[in-house]
Amino acid sequence: MFWIRLRSSIILVILALITLLAGGKILLAMMIFLSVIAYRELAGATGVGRQEKREGLTEATLEKREINGLEIVGIAGIIFYYLLLEINMETGLLSVQTGILLMIIFAFMGGMFVYVFGFPKFQASQVIAAFFSFFYGPVCLSFIYLTRELGRDASGSGKAIGVFIVWLILISSWGCDTCAYCVGMLLGKHKMSPILSPKKSVEGAAGGVLGAAALGALYGVAIQEKIADERVIVFFAVICGVGALISMVGDLAASAIKRNAQIKDYGKLIPGHGGVMDRFDSVIFTAPVIYFMAVFLLTETSL
Repeated sequence: MFWIRLRSSIILVILALITLLAGGKILLAMMIFLSVIAYRELAGATGVGRQEKREGLTEATLEKREINGLEIVGIAGIIFYYLLLEINMETGLLSVQTGILLMIIFAFMGGMFVYVFGFPKFQASQVIAAFFSFFYGPVCLSFIYLTRELGRDASGSGKAIGVFIVWLILISSWGCDTCAYCVGMLLGKHKMSPILSPKKSVEGAAGGVLGAAALGALYGVAIQEKIADERVIVFFAVICGVGALISMVGDLAASAIKRNAQIKDYGKLIPGHGGVMDRFDSVIFTAPVIYFMAVFLLTETSL
């Protein structure tokens, strides 16, 4: 299992390097793929496409379940959402915030149409779960793409400073995981969340936040000449520290949903890790925070 997990981790790192460095439509296609998978995993865990009782839910039933009308609307919404983001990048037609709000409303309305005209096939709780799955997975994941494309103007000739900022998402989430694990193994005594994650400790959490902040500062030192802001080292440390704290909440939130659904993993896409939600649980929470902190903290000349 260790070697399978290690091999998958290496492949993930390589794919992350390729897609994040490339940006643009290559990253867009990857984010659509990950978002659709994440949506399906969440939809299965939260009961969007499930008719059987919760007691009968297993990973096998999640894998074999058929797609339904609510999920079709959700998947169509994901594709149109990302295409709208790309159109905005190319044309500057709408602001990022307006595009996000517009597609969230469309996703909600689409789910309600299926609910009303398919009544009584779906329960209200399923419609709510479908909307939750759309926002939690695809919308939050889209901030990886938005962060990577920061600074890109409508003509495509702008200084895409996002190619440097986007790595803060991985530093604050995966870096926090690594530092928290090491510190927790050495010093961990007080349980942080004994029910959801018995192995996580308060000491490990503190080490994760401080470690991520230190990694952010070191990254700032390495690229400070690329960003026109002399405070970049401090800002990167703050961004990664806050992002690390948020990432731990994301990790526990994803675990809580699995506990409620009585499943071990969201999926089997990534050998040794589980599904997209199992591997990107902390990243999903961290990405929006990194995006908005980068916009608000870094100066206009930087972006």
